[in-house]
Amino acid sequence: MAKQKKTAITPTRDENYPEWYQQVVRAADLAENSDVRGCMVIKPWGYALWENIQRSLDKMFKETGHVNAYFPLFIPKSYLEKEAEHVEGFAKECAVVTHHRLEAGPNGELVPAGELEEPLVVRPTSETIIGATYAKWVQSYRDLPLLINQWANVVRWEMRTRLFLRTAEFLWQEGHTAHETAEEAKEETRKMLEVYKVFAEEYMAMPVLTGEKTPGERFPGAVTTLCIEAMMQDRKALQAGTSHFLGQNFAKASNIQYQSREGQNEFAWTTSWGVSTRLIGGMIMTHGDDDGMIMPPRLAPQHVVILPIIRNEEDRDSILAYCNEIAAGLRKHRFHERDVEVTIDARDINAGEKGWSWVKKGIPVRVEIGPRDMANNGVFMARRDTGEKQSLDKDLFVSGIADLLESIQQNLLQRALEYRAQHTREIDSYEEFTAFFTPENKDRPEIHGGFALSHWCEDPACEDKINDDLSVTIRCVPFDREAGGTCICCGKPSPGRVIFAKSY
Repeated sequence: MAKQKKTAITPTRDENYPEWYQQVVRAADLAENSDVRGCMVIKPWGYALWENIQRSLDKMFKETGHVNAYFPLFIPKSYLEKEAEHVEGFAKECAVVTHHRLEAGPNGELVPAGELEEPLVVRPTSETIIGATYAKWVQSYRDLPLLINQWANVVRWEMRTRLFLRTAEFLWQEGHTAHETAEEAKEETRKMLEVYKVFAEEYMAMPVLTGEKTPGERFPGAVTTLCIEAMMQDRKALQAGTSHFLGQNFAKASNIQYQSREGQNEFAWTTSWGVSTRLIGGMIMTHGDDDGMIMPPRLAPQHVVILPIIRNEEDRDSILAYCNEIAAGLRKHRFHERDVEVTIDARDINAGEKGWSWVKKGIPVRVEIGPRDMANNGVFMARRDTGEKQSLDKDLFVSGIADLLESIQQNLLQRALEYRAQHTREIDSYEEFTAFFTPENKDRPEIHGGFALSHWCEDPACEDKINDDLSVTIRCVPFDREAGGTCICCGKPSPGRVIFAKSY
């Protein structure tokens, strides 16, 4: 393989993890900051990744009986006011439209005019506007369940932003369902959490822990919030998806009523659940290394890049023909619900620079082909996950491509599982707990222990104290809590261990 100019991401993960993350996003050509404060431009390579996430998740949603629809971007302010806890939770993040036109001012500037009778909120989430629609659609128990998802953008006016992880505008999906009984709605909430878990682990190769949020961490207006939590390489937790049992709170606020089987008017039971482009940030921080992005093959925009090495112009046509032959052979194979996707990079630039650009983009497999490879009926191949490089027979490489990609996928998952296990510990004393979450180096505040499995008495005061003292939160209460113990904070009896971590 042509010698590459080694210009690893600067700084490295160990030197400055937050800046490393920003540099990986840029070097992989995934996204960039826009001229609008807090918003991002998702570039073609990043958007192709989002399309694959969307395509795979959408298939899983439809296999569980859901259908897609689209609801308005604008929400009347009065709709948010109907559910007090909900509006309180989102009020500080709302972007509000108050006028509907612009007029020329005295100095030629544009001045807002035409004040709206009622301000419109740019959706931070859609429970209230969808609830108003469901109130029209639901008349009888025969209209239930309603199982609807929408792919959309939302706006939450964040003050501190970071590409993919936290932006003022982001892309997501939000499922909203209405049910006849509480049991059906609770079952839906757990079912969709399991969909997210399967997707995170089987597609993103990102292992997650599942459980319930504490009351202080719940979605505003929810009865219960379930979540998936992943460990990033700086040992912080990333909340990667949530599923909410809303009880009848939003049904009562929006008047979603139906005539029951007994002829009585009843309020529906509702749920909502969502994941966003934050998943891309999670993928970067789970798998990326000091050379850049590493893409799990099941979601990578392309599986293989073929790099023709042309040193003499007279070899160009024959080498390109050989590359096209290999690409055609690869595209005849299937890998996990997709045809193998191949790109030939025939740009007229330095071979090392060209190869390095694909390393930073994280494409799973790189293949270089020069005159010697062609003469030997072979290829020179490199895996992005391990960096392993080897010469292979062309036909052997082509026929084994699906197995190679699956090997990369499973290696990424196993590596992430081992990392999480290495940095997860059961802790029973507050002294050890404090030491676990105290940075090893004051100049590196992001490096600390990881996930602590510790007992909690369920008193919010203890939860608040730990957060105030150490900036550590309860990420989730596991469904299968280990019984018996004493609270890590106050020493009172605890019904079981919970997962503590610093988080994004």
